[in-house]
Amino acid sequence: MTDSTSSSNNIELVIITGMSGAGKTVAVQSFEDMGYFCVDNLPPALIPKFIDLVEGSGGKMQKVALVIDLRGREFFDHLFESIDAISSESKVTPQIVFLDAKDSALVRRYKETRRSHPLSEGTSPLEGIGAEREILNDLKGQAQMIIDTSDLKPLELRERILQRFSSETQESFNVHVLSFGFKHGIPIDADLVLDVRFLPNPHYIDHMRPKTGLDKEVSDYVLKWTETKQFIEKFDDLLQYTLPHYKREGKSQLVLAIGCTGGKHRSVTLAEYFKKRLEDLDYYTFVTHRDVEKGRKE
Repeated sequence: MTDSTSSSNNIELVIITGMSGAGKTVAVQSFEDMGYFCVDNLPPALIPKFIDLVEGSGGKMQKVALVIDLRGREFFDHLFESIDAISSESKVTPQIVFLDAKDSALVRRYKETRRSHPLSEGTSPLEGIGAEREILNDLKGQAQMIIDTSDLKPLELRERILQRFSSETQESFNVHVLSFGFKHGIPIDADLVLDVRFLPNPHYIDHMRPKTGLDKEVSDYVLKWTETKQFIEKFDDLLQYTLPHYKREGKSQLVLAIGCTGGKHRSVTLAEYFKKRLEDLDYYTFVTHRDVEKGRKE
């Protein structure tokens, strides 16, 4: 059982960073709505001094979100130094949320807003995106949560953040089950990727083709086969073995991505199945069907 007295004294620090144009504005607004004290574009070298101010607030600012926009290597170095400095303080629990998106999505957003990329220096947005991605590569590897916003609407990004950080739903460890279609790309924030394209495909049954794995007829079809039952049994064993180890290692969230060809039938069915199964095992679980509405063919 958690000691509520000691946990209430902890300062929860969320550092929001990532690619320019990937949704940091939406993210910080979401944290503001959850009662976080938010600061936009704080120079990383000032983070330790800012935390000193927070600690001196008498408990008035226990949840803080900082937007760090890294546009140069010197900021990159300062951020790691600052994180190391504050991580040594027992009352501070830093987490990095990294927002990413495919190059094509970022270029489209810059064209729609008619803005130039901060690192493009008069060249194309794609060149600036490439330079920024190279600078941020190491930081991305340090993040506790990576969100690919390529196909997310602002409301969906907000919901993803609320699911993870809202005090009403936040758990020490949670599982995000994500269905997707391989033809639309593998999710970049996935921890485990399952390929279920070997299972019988409802797409080839005419009256099931327009439906999805959310429809009982499709779900029953996918789940009735011997190979599906064997797959579920074997992967269930793997989850029961690995999840406690992930949790014990200190991981706060596991993203389980299940993919079929188009992300409509088999992956959706299995994602819904494992969401319920993980809930039965007492894991806080939520599900997203990334590609279920894309097109009509698998």
